[in-house]
Amino acid sequence: MDKKLFAFDIDGTLLNSQLKPLESTRLAIEKLREQGHYVTIATGRSRVLAKPIIENLGFENYILCNGAAAFKAHQQIYKQLLPMDALHQLKTEAIDMGIDVALVGLDETKRVSSLDLPKMADAMESFGSKLPELDLNFAKQEIYSALAYYNHQHEGQFDEKYPELRFVRWHPNCVDVLTQGSSKAATILEVAKQLDIDRENIICFGDGMNDREMLSMAGVGVAMGNANAEVKKHADLITDDNNSDGIMKALQKLGLIAS
Repeated sequence: MDKKLFAFDIDGTLLNSQLKPLESTRLAIEKLREQGHYVTIATGRSRVLAKPIIENLGFENYILCNGAAAFKAHQQIYKQLLPMDALHQLKTEAIDMGIDVALVGLDETKRVSSLDLPKMADAMESFGSKLPELDLNFAKQEIYSALAYYNHQHEGQFDEKYPELRFVRWHPNCVDVLTQGSSKAATILEVAKQLDIDRENIICFGDGMNDREMLSMAGVGVAMGNANAEVKKHADLITDDNNSDGIMKALQKLGLIAS
């Protein structure tokens, strides 16, 4: 069997609805590693927020901040920082409009406003995190992505004005702000190139709106059963949900793990 690259989203994919990995998922990951495949996380989380899952499931390879950073054997092999001029302008404009903003570094996320703390907390708690601390000087750090806390009322409002940025919704009250061209898919392709793995040997698992590109790009894109209809359109295979052994069942159906 050719060496393959397997990329797994965390929330809604590696984790069940109680934010824990299933034993079948743990076993599936171990079997892929035993076969010599390259197995990586591909998440919107920063390193500090992904760390519990990295350690729990023994990952050495991980793609973070929706593709803005990649690590192989715990060593950083790729990064793409937000353009600071555009970020500062967006931050100022958003806050003037009553929209809170948080900035994401590898190991810290800090908010730079405090306009609607319950809205911010609601988004962060959806994946088991806490309200970011306030730090008005955090923009001086390396910033990989940002969080803009607005609902669908403002959908698309910033896209044309900031062509160097892209806005990806992951929660009713929050979008990720990324560098234009940055995505899980693009970084997975970069890692695969470094490993000399062809696109046809890339298998991606995900459930969220920020997983659409990687599901479309992959040789095989697997959408979890809990993904919404829009995400499922981009997949080659739809498996059971994240509470029902969806990862293991998909790998067995694809003939990559024995039933």
